[in-house]
Amino acid sequence: MSDINLTKAVRQNLLSLQNTAKQMATTQNRLSTGNKVNTALDNPSNFFTASSLNSRASELDSLLDSMNNGVKTLDAADNGLTSITKTLESMQSTLRQARQDKTFQTTSYSLSNLDPNSGATNQLALSGGAFTGTTNLALTTTGSGYTATMNGGVYKLTATDNATHGIVLTAANNEDASFAVSGTAATSIFGTATSARGSDGKLSFTVNGTAVSLDATSGATLTDAIANTNIALKAAGSKFQAYNNGGKLGVRAITTDAGALSLGGIDGELFGASTLQNNLSLGYTTDELVANINNSTNFNTAIKASNDNGKLRIQNLSTQDLTVGGTNSSNQVIGTNTSSTTIDGNSVRSGLADQFNTLRDQLDKLADDASFNGINLLRGDKLKITFNETGTSSIDIQIEGGKSVDTTALGLPTTLQAKSLDSDDSIDSLLDNVKSAISTVRSQASTFGSNLSVVENRQDFTKKMMNTLQTGASNLTLADMNEEAANMVALQTRQSLATSSLSMANQADQNVLQLLR
Repeated sequence: MSDINLTKAVRQNLLSLQNTAKQMATTQNRLSTGNKVNTALDNPSNFFTASSLNSRASELDSLLDSMNNGVKTLDAADNGLTSITKTLESMQSTLRQARQDKTFQTTSYSLSNLDPNSGATNQLALSGGAFTGTTNLALTTTGSGYTATMNGGVYKLTATDNATHGIVLTAANNEDASFAVSGTAATSIFGTATSARGSDGKLSFTVNGTAVSLDATSGATLTDAIANTNIALKAAGSKFQAYNNGGKLGVRAITTDAGALSLGGIDGELFGASTLQNNLSLGYTTDELVANINNSTNFNTAIKASNDNGKLRIQNLSTQDLTVGGTNSSNQVIGTNTSSTTIDGNSVRSGLADQFNTLRDQLDKLADDASFNGINLLRGDKLKITFNETGTSSIDIQIEGGKSVDTTALGLPTTLQAKSLDSDDSIDSLLDNVKSAISTVRSQASTFGSNLSVVENRQDFTKKMMNTLQTGASNLTLADMNEEAANMVALQTRQSLATSSLSMANQADQNVLQLLR
């Protein structure tokens, strides 16, 4: 206890000043912090309720950051899918360009040197191109055709002697044929033994209108006669040929469309009547070979044939080079695989295959680069986004089955071989695969878009929820600044009045002191 006794008035004014000072301190604290509840002592219920609301808002704010990262991860995946779609569309365009290209290389082969009765294999050996292994194309067949042979009868002869008194036998007319002389092993006029010639010294006849004339040189032997007869027949494009028929000059059909045989000319009657034989080796005509190729699945998927003014034109329906065995460097069909020629492959389609592979590589690289913050949805990673502070609300985002978006998963070839573009059917199949891949990517983009909508909707909800929580907390703790400012002015006025009152009370005590003096 203080030994100082204050008057009632002074003590009352001091208490008033102390109370005003305390209220001013409280008001000043509210004005400086903006809160009317700063500690649990101010209002325990409001303080702890507001603290709980603010704590939840803070947790939601952390989740909002996770949602923002999730949105960016989805954006990165969507960017990747958009670029992959464009790449697939470019691959589709490349295949369509290949589908439209028809610049397949061709070569025309002459059949004029083909001898169906040469004993050769008489076939073309086709390899490379779109063929697997070697596929043989027969050039000849066994069928019916007309033949005729020179008669071997005895003709009326006259005998003279030459300067050395040798015997010379001469036919009485222009007929030249084999004859027999008693005691002499004479054979054909074209053999190696004694021979005789007609009055003109030549053998002249026609084969279906093609003239043949043999003299002492061109018909010295049967071999010479056959060779020179065939030269004349081939030059005229005849479908018949001369051959050795038992030591006599014969003529026979060599193509399936040769038709009847007609022999004429001065010495045409030396041949017997033409007869139909059923076992001749006949060469296919150009049109027949064209039909055999184009109507057979053994050939028509790899080559295409046409008649090029009597020549066999072969088109290589492949990006790979085609080897045609049984042909020579002059593009003539010889029927034996001692030489061959090459028909180049389609270089345009081959180049488009390389372009397709370049685009395919870019597709996989786009998928590799579509990551954000270490998560790549296009490589099968899982993205988990939590929406509330208890973890009871969340979304898992991942490609179905955890697969990657790459050429393998999309059903595209790992490496497109050029030969895969040989046929239009093969290209159509590839186009179907690319179309399916585009649909798959677009479907996945749609799914990611739906996921993005969910996340963005939760973002908006979370922001609004945070605002609600923070507003609720503020309503419990924030001070009314206008009210507190007015309170401060009132307290300042009260303080001023209390100070004046205290001064007046003190003045009364001083007056008493003056009386004592």
